[in-house]
Amino acid sequence: MLIAFNKPFGVISQFTSDGSPNRTLAEFRFPKNVYPVGRLDADSEGLLLFSDEAPLNEALLHPRNAHKREYWAQVERSPNREALQRLATGITIQKHRTRPCRAWILDPQPEMAPRVPPIRFRKTVPTCWIGLELVEGKNRQVRHMTAAIGHPTLRLIRVRIGEFVLAGLRPGEWKELKGDDRLLVLASSSLNTR
Repeated sequence: MLIAFNKPFGVISQFTSDGSPNRTLAEFRFPKNVYPVGRLDADSEGLLLFSDEAPLNEALLHPRNAHKREYWAQVERSPNREALQRLATGITIQKHRTRPCRAWILDPQPEMAPRVPPIRFRKTVPTCWIGLELVEGKNRQVRHMTAAIGHPTLRLIRVRIGEFVLAGLRPGEWKELKGDDRLLVLASSSLNTR
């Protein structure tokens, strides 16, 4: 079984409490024996997959498969071409060099529903939405990358895994992926699309 979930802000990627005030996955009534494929931090939103298939989990997560993930990050100020190029060629964060990725300014800028609680707002500091397509997923990687180029992330949403795009699911909703949707998750990498 493969499930797509639109994870809301303030939800941790586990079923049991970590002692924080964040909500857990337990409240969303997933089928028994499914577990998150990867993670999203409590302060990140968007597409999180669940599966009860160990080989599928391994295939989606293993770096050798270069499985694409797209994120939209709302950052402080608008990055220039050089800053985006630094993201694209790789940045050293915490003694790790990130793999090359795709980085661009979203045009048009997306109209996103307000987050609860809202992001911090400063009258003198504009914000900009950028897109990042990564083939790896280190802990808080996007946030570290944007901070390294001087454009801290204020809001982060994963919008795509493989070629499956998060659309039609409101925050907190999930659906089982079958047929073409399942194949879209497995697309765009060296995965076997069994």
